[in-house]
Amino acid sequence: MALALEEARASLRRGEVPVGAVVTGPQGMVLARDGNRVEAMHDAGAHAEMLVLRSAAASLGQTRLTHCDLWVTLEPCPMCAAAAGLFRIRRLVFGAYDPKGGGVEHNARIYERPGSLLVPEVVGGVREAECAALLRGFFESRR
Repeated sequence: MALALEEARASLRRGEVPVGAVVTGPQGMVLARDGNRVEAMHDAGAHAEMLVLRSAAASLGQTRLTHCDLWVTLEPCPMCAAAAGLFRIRRLVFGAYDPKGGGVEHNARIYERPGSLLVPEVVGGVREAECAALLRGFFESRR
């Protein structure tokens, strides 16, 4: 989660919503790391999770990440939660909960829906206070 937080801080410096993500392989090796790039890429889908999932799959030369873990500083939105399932992530670890936009523990609850392709192990609240403070500071500065 420390690396995901580094990526979130880098996103903040770029003027993006400070969310960072990392994909690790079976032995914990970092396969991909990045932060939100929605504004920089002019792409509403350039969430940190989407970027690292694609990058990790490309680096492995495969479409499935069955033995990999996704670490992200914020509970993934429904799009990113569904993508993690499509990529067959083994474990999803996130920091701050997102009652408004989250898609795992809140709102859409993607993995509880009938027909979910793969339900990864989910661990929420890892370094929650630190992740939440970064986001809270960003949004308070925008008001």
